[in-house]
Amino acid sequence: MRNATRGDAIPTQVKDPNLVERRRRQIADAAARLFVEKGFHKTTTRQIARAADISIGSLYEYFTTKEDILYIVCDFIHTEMERGVATAMADASGGRDALAKVIREYFMVCHRMSDFILMIYQETQSLPRQWQQRVLENELRITGLLVGVLARLSQSNELPHLDERSIELTAHNIVVMGHMWTFRRWFLGKHYSIEDYIALQTAAILRMCTGGPGN
Repeated sequence: MRNATRGDAIPTQVKDPNLVERRRRQIADAAARLFVEKGFHKTTTRQIARAADISIGSLYEYFTTKEDILYIVCDFIHTEMERGVATAMADASGGRDALAKVIREYFMVCHRMSDFILMIYQETQSLPRQWQQRVLENELRITGLLVGVLARLSQSNELPHLDERSIELTAHNIVVMGHMWTFRRWFLGKHYSIEDYIALQTAAILRMCTGGPGN
């Protein structure tokens, strides 16, 4: 998790915020693997504590419910994805190459975290409504990073075929294409490597943005 602020609404008996962040990260890492392997409902808090190498009593010092753990797991996954996109944005120079670099990094993050992204979509319904809303806000924050890239390039006339109306839709298209690798990898993985998938989808996105051939 990038910082402790997103988890501040989750009660804890521990006063040291740095310790809370470290322990919650430790517990979330263990829980994420179990949720992917067993599913949220079949995973017990005792199994999570054992996988995190802490006592069940210690676990309840940092989390009140299993749903709280699931929320922090989702938050951690979104933070990792957000960091990947932000890093690509910082390293990109400009124009088509900048957009291609950001798309590539986002798709590679989706590839590396496919199991966890799929788990979010499968298990988010188990969260209380307030946590569901925050998970959706995290999703939109990542999309917002892509909107920012597209808007910046559009304003510099490096992507002349993007107008204000189409920028947001294009950003959502990029997100959906990244997630499609996760949802359809059972088929796509048999016919395309991740590199092939990135190249083909990037070309399609660039055609939409520039009106050119995309390669």
